[in-house]
Amino acid sequence: MLAAARAEFAERGYQGARVRSIAASAGVDAAMVNHWFGGKEGLFVAAMDLPIDPEAIIARILAGDPGQAGERIVRTFISTWDAVGGGPFVALLRSVATHETAARMIREFITDVIFGRMVSRLAPDQQMLRACLCGTQVVGLGMARYVIKLEPLASADADTLAAAIGPNLQRYLTGSIS
Repeated sequence: MLAAARAEFAERGYQGARVRSIAASAGVDAAMVNHWFGGKEGLFVAAMDLPIDPEAIIARILAGDPGQAGERIVRTFISTWDAVGGGPFVALLRSVATHETAARMIREFITDVIFGRMVSRLAPDQQMLRACLCGTQVVGLGMARYVIKLEPLASADADTLAAAIGPNLQRYLTGSIS
């Protein structure tokens, strides 16, 4: 099923991929996608081999004071990726410059799976722009911390980074961007 999903997502992207088509390619009933993965989003995450649950991440970030969501994004990102040493995120980031499929997957992950959904609940306007701005901040942080290993950022603790980067994300989420 995961191989069929990777092929479908690579060919059609997240928006264009169809669960029925993936299931047919894998030789299973489409209902099995919901049973095993909880739906298209879960299948996408599994196919990308990312150690995250988007629903849990979004719930964690949206819990609490909306004025502190930017710092929660940084803490969540750092704690999630530090736990696996960057892992699949590093592989995906290394691939985006040379593989359009990887670029599309990370683009859709940012706009459709994580930030687009989060921003739709927090942002007053220009939601897609805000989601993309948040994505640039987090992808840049990931690139600097896990791929380039830019010190002292690479070894900084989550609280330090949350205090430094969180306000930027907060402005992208709820502040003025004009």
